[in-house]
Amino acid sequence: MPPDHSRLKRPRLGEATGNGLKRELGLFSLSCIVVADMIGAGALTLGGFLLVELRNPLLMMILWLIGGMGAYCGAICYGQLGAVYPQAGGEYTFLSKLFHPLPGFLSGWISFFIGFSAPIAASALAIVEYLTRAFPSILGFDIAPGSVAGALLKKIYAIAIIIIFTMVHLRGVRFGSRVQNGLTVFKITGIILFAAAGFAFGKGNLGHLFQGSELSLDFAQCKSIGLSFLWIMFAYSGWNASAYIGSEVRTPKHNLPRSLMLGTAVVMALYLALNLLYVYAIPGSDVSGTVAIAGLAAEKLFGRSLEQIISVFIAIALFSSLSALILLGPRVYFAMARDGLFFRFAAQVHPRSQVPSKSILFQGAIAAAMVLVGTFDQLLTYLGFALGLFPIMAVMGLFKLKRRRLLPNPTIGVALAAGLFITVSILMLAFSFLERPRESMVAIATLLLGIPLYFFVFQRKRKQSQAKENS
Repeated sequence: MPPDHSRLKRPRLGEATGNGLKRELGLFSLSCIVVADMIGAGALTLGGFLLVELRNPLLMMILWLIGGMGAYCGAICYGQLGAVYPQAGGEYTFLSKLFHPLPGFLSGWISFFIGFSAPIAASALAIVEYLTRAFPSILGFDIAPGSVAGALLKKIYAIAIIIIFTMVHLRGVRFGSRVQNGLTVFKITGIILFAAAGFAFGKGNLGHLFQGSELSLDFAQCKSIGLSFLWIMFAYSGWNASAYIGSEVRTPKHNLPRSLMLGTAVVMALYLALNLLYVYAIPGSDVSGTVAIAGLAAEKLFGRSLEQIISVFIAIALFSSLSALILLGPRVYFAMARDGLFFRFAAQVHPRSQVPSKSILFQGAIAAAMVLVGTFDQLLTYLGFALGLFPIMAVMGLFKLKRRRLLPNPTIGVALAAGLFITVSILMLAFSFLERPRESMVAIATLLLGIPLYFFVFQRKRKQSQAKENS
């Protein structure tokens, strides 16, 4: 009987993947990363902006439901892509292998500035907003919260938070994932308890759901819906999180798809409960577009004393999202640098912790710079438009894999999920561009800037490196 080599093909705990990274992560850790990356600044801060923009709580809840269905369709599609290409990099890897290195490079270029560094900055700023709401004295008793000095001190606190979590993930993926898992379990438990206590004991009214303005569906309202849906899809971004760390996943063909779908389903349920609680707690007349809407909802439900506790919880919950972003982003730059399409230092793996340490540090520095120059709502729209472009192209690649008969699960359900995701995403981008052309054009300009960089810098270096290897 011939020897059974099947065990040799299955990645074991801690087994190297050939690029210096190890397969350390199982289904639970992967699902926690998906949940942590999704439940961040968007879900815990967007409700106030959405209610002001839409002026209709029921419409907002419908958009959250549609957004969740779109994210779940995306998770189904990325599960298929991740099973075919179980490597670090996410869209960079998918697009480079399915189409051409250029779109792969551009997705990584956008990820560096917009996919990870900007959300890290936004999450850090949101954490500080909640902490200062709970403890105004941390700004100093003689500093007004809205003053220039108060705004600067908030930015300093946000940068300090980024530095702390950057140090955590420099210690290694196993240590970082344990911190991540603990924060994520705390976050999920807290959100469930907050929602359950709010509906059971809080002072609210479900009648608030029907207090909005009438739907006219004219061009102006369609643009508002498009912008709001863009923000909602930003809140759902992260449904593809575990695809970025495919090189560190055990049995990726099974664990990647399951983690994406499980994590997205959990988040969709939590988002609907949380936003319904906001509407239940806050009358439409009291919504002012505040960032710390969960704190405002807690004050309406339970009074000022419990609002302080809820604000602290939300700040800690946001640590989980920020931590996931700091973990994921450097794996994209690592994959690009190994292919000669990013700065060479980004491919270096620390010999002891076995993480792309210089990528982690570089990302932390860029995120800190974004804290200094940007505000939360500016970062939000800039983020949403740019992040919507490349997942559409990656999901289109499924049809190419299907023609090649490479899909692990080529069912009609996968094709329908891909079609729905592509359609919804294109409509979202079109309406959001019409509503916020300035921020959208900045995102497009960032993307276009990567084209000459690819041809005149990185591609030339790549060819020179290949010529040296062949000589």
